[in-house]
Amino acid sequence: MFEFITEFLEKSGYLGVFALMALENIFPPIPSEMIMPFAGFVVARGDLNLVGVLLAGTAGSVAGALPWYYAAKVYGCERLKRIAGGSHARWLTVTPDDIDTALESFRKHGRKAVLFGRLIPAVRTLISVPAGLGNMSLGQFLLYSSIGSLAWTGLLTAAGFLLENNYKEVATYVDPVSKAVLGAMLAWYLYRVITWRKPAQAGSRKQEAEMN
Repeated sequence: MFEFITEFLEKSGYLGVFALMALENIFPPIPSEMIMPFAGFVVARGDLNLVGVLLAGTAGSVAGALPWYYAAKVYGCERLKRIAGGSHARWLTVTPDDIDTALESFRKHGRKAVLFGRLIPAVRTLISVPAGLGNMSLGQFLLYSSIGSLAWTGLLTAAGFLLENNYKEVATYVDPVSKAVLGAMLAWYLYRVITWRKPAQAGSRKQEAEMN
């Protein structure tokens, strides 16, 4: 993977940075911690311009986030709630009420969630989903996603620029963090699936209350 990324970027320049960062957001296993540090190294070598690399990386990152945003927006909250209230509820691990509560919270704090979510490995892609489900406006999504993406790409590019020939070291530090975040999310999901209990029906709860 690393050799493919470096060879591709050497041949394609800014367009390659844009394309790989877009794919990194659509298909997370392509790691940005390998793409942008190498781009920073190439800038330090004098083959690419720093501003061009940052613009290409940020634009690619935002472009890659849009398919998830639109997919969630098109699928819609109501469909998701039908699944949460049906036979596949265990695999979603939330109830329709949980979804309403989560989306209400996202509508209040969504701008911060998108901004800072774009800075967290593994969460960078997933944050587009609640933004789409919560009907965050496209303008707000683009604005806060762009700011967060610029900060992330800037950090990785700067690391590659400063380390120059040792740019590979960036991945050795960031990659374990990405895997740890992803592992924690997976473990939490599996825990919720295993411990899932179907909520009592409203009628049953009312009957139980009357009996007491």
